[in-house]
Amino acid sequence: MKIYTKTGDAGMTSLASGQRVSKTCSRIEAYGTIDELNAQTGLLITYCKDENDKKNLTRIQNILFIIGGYLATEPSPERPFVPCSITDNDLQEIEQLIDAITAQLPQLHSFILPGGCRAAAICHICRTICRRAERCMLNLAKENTAISPSALAYINRLSDYFFVLSRKLNLDEQQPEVCWTPASSSSTQ
Repeated sequence: MKIYTKTGDAGMTSLASGQRVSKTCSRIEAYGTIDELNAQTGLLITYCKDENDKKNLTRIQNILFIIGGYLATEPSPERPFVPCSITDNDLQEIEQLIDAITAQLPQLHSFILPGGCRAAAICHICRTICRRAERCMLNLAKENTAISPSALAYINRLSDYFFVLSRKLNLDEQQPEVCWTPASSSSTQ
């Protein structure tokens, strides 16, 4: 079996149902952004040293795959609401991870600039892609497509997870956080 099909050469692709749509439609943008986030999460794992962080991130990759598959399924008249298997348990799990990491961190007194060790910097990339994925899902919802509240909530929590994980990764590597210092109007003139 060849990996290329040539069916997308004219800018169309198939959804999970087989329906052909433009590669620029909102649904493709939404699940494509989830796929991009999943790939960046895979990159992040390669820079993590803590086995628990790797395990948690691999679990997150699996959940992102579920959300991507959910978003790749177009509702139909026979099935106007496509169920998503993200559960309250999944939400509680990510919230518990956020709380456990936050308990280890020094209190934050200002905004911090993305960066630090390589893993933390990649974590910030994951955070921003996650926020974009959330916006894509909300745009899809504006097109009269019901989007699972649990999938949206999970993606919203996930960006918070990536933020606190970036801080933990810098702490683990003894990298100081760089605080944002607003430029005064006199220094920019």
